[in-house]
Amino acid sequence: MPSPRDRQARVATYVVYAVQGLSFASLLVQVANLQARHGIDDGTLTLLLLIVPLFAGVGSVAAGTYAARHGSRPLLRLAQPVVAVAVVLAGLAPGVPLLIPVLLVFGLAVGAVDAGMNMQGVAVERRYGVQVLNGFHCVWSVFSMAAALWASAAAGLPLPVVMAAPMVLAVAGSLYAGRGLCGKDEEKPESEVSPIGGSFPWRPLVPLCLAMAFLYVGDAAVSNFNTVLMKNVLHADPSVVPLAYAAYQAATLAVRLGGDVAARRYGPAAIVRIGGVIATLGFLGVVMAPNQPLGIVAFGLTGMGLAVVAPQSFSAAGRLDPAGTGVAIARVNLFNYVGFIVGAALVGGIAEAADYRVAFAAPLVLAAAIIVLAPAFQPKAPAPAS
Repeated sequence: MPSPRDRQARVATYVVYAVQGLSFASLLVQVANLQARHGIDDGTLTLLLLIVPLFAGVGSVAAGTYAARHGSRPLLRLAQPVVAVAVVLAGLAPGVPLLIPVLLVFGLAVGAVDAGMNMQGVAVERRYGVQVLNGFHCVWSVFSMAAALWASAAAGLPLPVVMAAPMVLAVAGSLYAGRGLCGKDEEKPESEVSPIGGSFPWRPLVPLCLAMAFLYVGDAAVSNFNTVLMKNVLHADPSVVPLAYAAYQAATLAVRLGGDVAARRYGPAAIVRIGGVIATLGFLGVVMAPNQPLGIVAFGLTGMGLAVVAPQSFSAAGRLDPAGTGVAIARVNLFNYVGFIVGAALVGGIAEAADYRVAFAAPLVLAAAIIVLAPAFQPKAPAPAS
């Protein structure tokens, strides 16, 4: 039975995920507008977009080291407001030379927050004794969708205003959540176990890392280039362009609302396998979409399929780390950014050489590969007593 302290930590963790979803999407849905504002060509845009996941990977690795010593709470209290400030500065940047350092800081802070919030999510899940991680990612999706809808509704306002307004809520939420998060001792299991051989092995994490990377190749394709495809290929109006990302996040939300219940009933491997099938069909729809409405629907299908992979990856990593060090989670989270880097470079490079429809065939293939990796998500049954 969860204690009042457990419930307090769960609410605080919900807020952290909400703030991260709001902050991250507030920048990503403005990629096409930032490109137009600064006169950036597609090749330069791809290089700029690589800054975020590259430095986010650095931030994630550093977060794992820091959290193993001090816990993830102080990490989040510092890094999450920095993410919000970086979003505001990205909207204010008068040119590319100032935009580059802002994206660098944004990437470092986003990586630290992503790792830290999933450490908190796994800690709460461990304390509750049932799967709850999908619920946290569900809240992330709600506020990502809210950021996209706000961008659509406020399309006529100056870009700095559109990007800064949600960050007032982001900073307030981050400050509120900080005190309620699990402390270092609370992140550990009640009966602490030492890692195997004194360090955590890579081998059992490899399938989870690959699935996470393939997921984020797809997510990078959608997050970085959905606005460009909608605007330049399907010729959508400025008020319609953000709706593709809103559909992606709405579908992600719909699946995650029932994700924990489905995982308990059917098992993580089954829902990851089904998700891979749906994501593959979604990317096929993006490649073939003849008009804006079907393009929006196709982006929604990709979100529906990819939705369960990240929370199930972190949950599985948490089960593989009985000592609760957070190292396994930080390593799996690192492949979030590996996928994002590969996704931005691969899709952007193919788009420059051919076009965006051809480029979205790359995440289609990798989404199909997730189906093959699904068995690694199933918890191992305990060995029978001899």
